[in-house]
Amino acid sequence: MGKTLTEVASQLSATDKKVQLIYAFNGTGKTRLSREFKHLVAPKSGDSEEGSADKLAPPRTKILYYSAFTEDLFYWDNDLEMDATPKLLIQPNSFTDWLLALLRDLGQDGNIVRNFQHYASDKLTPHFNETFSEITFSLERGDDENSGSLKISKGEESNFIWSVFYTLLDQAVYTLNIVEAEDRETPQFDRLEYVFIDDPVSSLDENHLIELAVNLAGLINTSPDWLKFIITTHSPLFYNVLHNELGLAKNGKNKGCYLLRRLEDGTFDLDVKYGDSNTSFSYHLHLRKTLEQAISAGQVERYHFTLLRNLYEKTASFLGYRDWSDLLPDDKQTYLKRIINFTSHSSLSGEAVAEPTPQEKQTVKFLLDNLINKYGYWQEQQNG
Repeated sequence: MGKTLTEVASQLSATDKKVQLIYAFNGTGKTRLSREFKHLVAPKSGDSEEGSADKLAPPRTKILYYSAFTEDLFYWDNDLEMDATPKLLIQPNSFTDWLLALLRDLGQDGNIVRNFQHYASDKLTPHFNETFSEITFSLERGDDENSGSLKISKGEESNFIWSVFYTLLDQAVYTLNIVEAEDRETPQFDRLEYVFIDDPVSSLDENHLIELAVNLAGLINTSPDWLKFIITTHSPLFYNVLHNELGLAKNGKNKGCYLLRRLEDGTFDLDVKYGDSNTSFSYHLHLRKTLEQAISAGQVERYHFTLLRNLYEKTASFLGYRDWSDLLPDDKQTYLKRIINFTSHSSLSGEAVAEPTPQEKQTVKFLLDNLINKYGYWQEQQNG
């Protein structure tokens, strides 16, 4: 029996880890988890217990979070009938009113523009109105002329929204690194405890996504020790870069690395993982585990030859071999290739016998051992 998302959120809040990095496939429930965590650590005043010191404190004093809900606060005004200037508007509420006032008062519009142009184009320029509630975009041509207002793509819009959040987070870290509260430029971050980030800017290309992860890790590494971060993603690349940049494999820090799984009954598991995605939860590891379990239980069937071939193909591709059969033992290469091809591609009903012979079962074990022992599969060590 798994846990509810509320129980998963409680597990995350109960740890003393500075960073908790969570991988989850799309549709698992990452965004809903971000909401559950927010409601748990910073309930609205109506949800607080009577007499709580936090009863009147808005959630933003304790947690900053970025998710699909953050992006929903930004929307386009497309007045096609009047052919009006396209504008990106910001939904007014207590959070955005606070956010925009803070960024405006601290003069952060220039930093938002610089962060955005870094991941988009240095010629694509946002323009804020006086109240920071509307943004228009233009292409600067370098000759004192621009394209006029235009509507940007969905990916560019996501970049922009992340740039707003990242600028706020950068300002929060900078402010909190000033030890004496009375010396800080603003008291708005004094009670901040958590930052929850769910899948930032998945529309970026690989190079920019790596750079974003490196920059985010740098910000986390320079933040006060007591400020805690929870980061969820469906991107193995983003996960791996953060895992390495934050040094989560060192000194037992990998206890803060997880795989979030949704079970068939609608509950969830938060499994501790060791190492980056290539050593923890990639598809080739799932194939390996499936084959090992079948061999251990003596339940090898013909479809396991298909899985074995798939595993050989993925390993050969990763290592740069021309053909998966190049990984087979040299002295039996032709014979073993024929066995795998026959058992994994057999289509005639007369040949479709579910139960392999004992010799064929031993072949599955022999070939899996060959792949693991000869081609350097990482041996997981769960210490501490």
